[in-house]
Amino acid sequence: MGRENPRRRLHIIYVLEPTFANQTLDRIDKLDLLGALMRRLPPMAAIRAFEAAARTENFTAAAAELGMTQAAVSYQVKGLEERLGAPLFVRERGRVRLTPLGQRLLPALTTAFDTIEAAFASHRQEDESLLTVTTTHTFANTWLAWVLGAFQMEHPDLAVRLSTSNEVVDLRSGDIDIAIRAGRGDWDGLEKHKLFDVDFTPMASPGCMTEARRKFGDNFQPSDLLQLPLISPQDSWWQQWFKDWGVETEGRPAPRGGLRLDNQANEGHAAMGGQGFALMSPFLWVNDIIQGRLLVPFPEMVSKRGWSYWLVYPSERRLLPKIKRFREWLQSEMDKAHAQEQSLMEQLRSAGEASEAA
Repeated sequence: MGRENPRRRLHIIYVLEPTFANQTLDRIDKLDLLGALMRRLPPMAAIRAFEAAARTENFTAAAAELGMTQAAVSYQVKGLEERLGAPLFVRERGRVRLTPLGQRLLPALTTAFDTIEAAFASHRQEDESLLTVTTTHTFANTWLAWVLGAFQMEHPDLAVRLSTSNEVVDLRSGDIDIAIRAGRGDWDGLEKHKLFDVDFTPMASPGCMTEARRKFGDNFQPSDLLQLPLISPQDSWWQQWFKDWGVETEGRPAPRGGLRLDNQANEGHAAMGGQGFALMSPFLWVNDIIQGRLLVPFPEMVSKRGWSYWLVYPSERRLLPKIKRFREWLQSEMDKAHAQEQSLMEQLRSAGEASEAA
């Protein structure tokens, strides 16, 4: 065979050893990289079980929500507690209560699951074909239902369902996409857009106004309303309006009679039917005032309660196309309605001033 060439042997060592070393380093680098990329999370099943049990404060309810047995939920939670090295619940007879650690974890986890759910929902074609709006009986019946057809015409690919309720609906559960609410705007976790401030002043049918002027003459005063039929006279808004405009009500007996209704839409229709004077928001009744179905005896005496109507929806849904389309359309309609109301009220005030001067 002969003697091996030293130069060839050195060459083999040079080639083989670095190749082996490089392969070893590659595997280590890959493991390090994989470890860095992987999220250091407990098992997702355990996280879901804890979040559901903590949110409902009931292992049985959590099991029903997740399609698991109660024992399985308990097992997953126990495993998570062992992993964390601390309890998440204080178990009491008939219920469970969160420990401080559990209380700290729950909001972030619930928000995370809400975000995950919203991410999937945003890509569902079925979800994008239907917009469900909830609002109060008053706003639906006096304003929104009258203009909603215009939005449907502009967006024929999007079906709209209108739900009315005076209860505050949880927008993160159920099938409601967006809400128009009355209040002070103090709803956490929601995108809020003010639509208009709620103000109010007495209104009545032409027949009621004729009777009032027959009884009190042309110099009809706010205090005269105390001797006329009022709709929902027990409503605290009447007390505020009288106080705002210098009408003394202390010492007077509380009204016993009068028609009592549960929302302004019903009160407005009762007023148009000649049932008495009702406190109403001019913004919602512009067309009825223009058509002469309602008269405003004191257009310069408008009170406010610190309430407004708001368009609200969960922050994580703000980028959904159907939300964006409805928001932009509604704001445009609101701008036109504001201008119409302002012009109408200015005309009524000017007419009242001219009547007093005469």
